[in-house]
Amino acid sequence: MSTQMTFDWPVGVSLGAEDFFVSDANAQAYAMVQTPATWPERKLVIVGPAGAGKTHLARIFAGDTGVVIAADAVPDMPPATGIVVVEDMHALPPDATERMFHLHNHLRNTGSTLLMTAQTPPSRWPIALPDLASRMQATTAITISDPDDALLAALIMKLFADRQMRPAPALIAYLSRRIERSFFAARDIVEMLDEVSLREGVPITRALAARLLDKDG
Repeated sequence: MSTQMTFDWPVGVSLGAEDFFVSDANAQAYAMVQTPATWPERKLVIVGPAGAGKTHLARIFAGDTGVVIAADAVPDMPPATGIVVVEDMHALPPDATERMFHLHNHLRNTGSTLLMTAQTPPSRWPIALPDLASRMQATTAITISDPDDALLAALIMKLFADRQMRPAPALIAYLSRRIERSFFAARDIVEMLDEVSLREGVPITRALAARLLDKDG
């Protein structure tokens, strides 16, 4: 069988509100994002593994007026907006601790809203500054659970759609039954199917999925 050259093109991830699938696994987080006025001190942390949809929810929340910042890029001066999202707080670097502390206090003092995302709860963040650590640990946290059957199938379909692919519904059902019920597993199998399909010049079918899953153990 001939082998085709492939290129690592960026994937066009759709992050619109209409692209977010709500199920029992993420319904509470989704509902909380819709009602920031109910957050104690107008701040909230969404906790979940990579691929759980935290960034998607954060972009929905930020809308057209909010600012989305990576934890390793917290600015010296607070953004001129009342809606701020800081992503990946579990990876806040030591040299950004003071800036995050001042951003947090500025938003609180101005009655602004702060949404944070992380893979672990605030109590496990490696923050050496006691004042910031205590404020983060006092923040309300909502967790996105491992995907249920409905969310796992929807996630697989979205991952394919982000790569401009529309596999047969039977393949989605097959993958949902065979892979580990996790966001990582869904992302991993879609990436593998796409890569092998391009490299070998074959369609994405149940037979190809079975071959990869059996090989993966």
